[in-house]
Amino acid sequence: MRPPRVSFVVRQAEGESMALRKRGKWRYGDSQADIRDEILRYSKRNEYPSHYYADALCKCGGRLFLLRMDDAAGAAIRKCVGCHDEHPIGDSSDFLDEAELDVYECVCLENVFEITVGVSLYDDSEDVRWLYVGCRCPKCGLTGVYGDWKNEFNGYRELLSRV
Repeated sequence: MRPPRVSFVVRQAEGESMALRKRGKWRYGDSQADIRDEILRYSKRNEYPSHYYADALCKCGGRLFLLRMDDAAGAAIRKCVGCHDEHPIGDSSDFLDEAELDVYECVCLENVFEITVGVSLYDDSEDVRWLYVGCRCPKCGLTGVYGDWKNEFNGYRELLSRV
């Protein structure tokens, strides 16, 4: 069964605006848009810069989620805190059988996040090379890449429509 269609926003990478503030070893942002800046910063260091992004948005309109993920298996599930709907991120449903999903929480011990996914593409292609799961804690603002993995999905638009 295919996951339900949800609204999503795709944005192409531009220059780094970096509204993020570094405090100690962490970065903090003020909005979900800051997640894209953090994914781009992180992905450049990973040598697969992110090209396109999608913000997670539940079919109920919710933007806050619990996150369970196994980046070794390439699988993540978000659960809306508003309606409690669970939704595999990207093509995660293909890998859930072998995944051991961990519950993620912020360093402030909250477990609710805004989630944005970024993808790096192969040169001269619309096929995904690498996927990044970025999160921002709305309580303290901590913003980071919580998981990333090699992803061989054909057609980034379809993959991001499943965020």
